[in-house]
Amino acid sequence: MKQKYFSLYFWLVYLLLLTACTSTPTATQLATATAVPAQEPVSTETESPTLTPEATELSGPSYTNPVYNKDFPDPHVMLVDDTYYAYGTTNGSTINIRVIRSPDLVNWEELGDALPALPKWSSLNAGFTWAPGVMQIEDQFVMYYVARDKEADLQCIGRAVSDDPAGPFTDPDDEAFICQSDLGGSIDAYPFRDGDGKLYLLWKNDGNCCGYEVALWVQELSPDGLTLVGVPIKLIVMDQAWERPLIENPAMVKNGDRYYLFYSGNRWESHEYAVGYAACETVIGPCDKPLNKPWFQFKPPVMGPGGEAFFNDKEGNLWMAYHAWTGTDVGYPAGKRSLHIDLVTFEDGKPVTNGPSSIPQLLP
Repeated sequence: MKQKYFSLYFWLVYLLLLTACTSTPTATQLATATAVPAQEPVSTETESPTLTPEATELSGPSYTNPVYNKDFPDPHVMLVDDTYYAYGTTNGSTINIRVIRSPDLVNWEELGDALPALPKWSSLNAGFTWAPGVMQIEDQFVMYYVARDKEADLQCIGRAVSDDPAGPFTDPDDEAFICQSDLGGSIDAYPFRDGDGKLYLLWKNDGNCCGYEVALWVQELSPDGLTLVGVPIKLIVMDQAWERPLIENPAMVKNGDRYYLFYSGNRWESHEYAVGYAACETVIGPCDKPLNKPWFQFKPPVMGPGGEAFFNDKEGNLWMAYHAWTGTDVGYPAGKRSLHIDLVTFEDGKPVTNGPSSIPQLLP
C-alpha cells in the first residue's frame, strides 16, 4: 500500500512540476516581451514627433499623438519667438477660430477665440467658419479663413489682422477676400512665403457644393499679404480614384529647387481621408502627381489623417500638423479630429515620414 501511495504521490508531483515549467514564462521571456514596445519609438524609421504630457516613459524629450486630444480640425501651427501657436476649425460652437499655444509642442494652453467677431460680409451661421491659415508679416499677423458669404450664400475666404498671434484678429472688409462664386466658392486658404520673400496664397474652389470641377489654386500676394497680385492659377484637379469625391487643404513646402504641393483627398468623415502630394517646378506650377495613391494614409488607431499644414520647430526641423480620428470613433458625434504632428524629411527628392502613429516618439 505504501508503495502504491508513493507512486501516486510521485506522479502527482511530476505533473505539477511539468505544468509549472510549461506554463510559466522564464525571466528571459518576460524581458523580451516587455522590451519590444520600448524599442519601437527609437527605431531609425520612426521620426514622427507628437506632443503629450503623458509621454514620459522614454528617456529624453518625447511626445505621443494626438498632442492635443480634443476636436481640432484643419490645424495650422506657427512658431513665434519661442512659442508655438495652433489655429483650428470649430464645429458647432460659438467660437469662430480656436487658438492654443505651447512652449514645447507637448503642453497646450487654450486661448479661446482668435476671431471673436465675424465681418459684415459674413453670415453668423454657427459651424461655417473653417480652416484658418496664419502668417507673420513683419510685426503683423494675417489670418486667412473661411466663412459664409451672405450675398453669394457660399463658403468664401476672408482675411483678418492682429498685432498678437493670439488675437483678436479683425476683418474690417465689406466683402470676401476671395470668392469664386461661379465655381462654388473658395475655401482652405494657405499662405506661403517663397525663398525670394514673395508671398502667395493657395486655396480650393468649393466645387463639391454645386457639381463644379474641383481644383487647387494659387495667386501672389502683396508684400503686406493684404492684396492679391495678378490672376489665380490652377495647379491641380481631382483626377485619381483615391481622391474621390474631393481634394482640398492645399499646403506648399519648398525643398531645394522643388516645390511640393500637399493636399487632402477622399471623404473627410471617413477613415480613408488621406494626404497626397504633387511635385511642382515653381510655386505657380506646372505640377505633377508622382503617385497614384495617398502619400500619408490611415494606420489604426490613427484614422482619416488630413487637413495638413507644415511648420518648422525651434531647431529648424520640418513638421506636418494634421487632424485624425481615433480608433473606431470615426465621424461625428462619437469621434473627434484631434491634433497630430509628424516629422517630415526628404530623401532623393521625395518627402518621407514614418506614417501615422500613436506610439510615443522621441523628439529630434
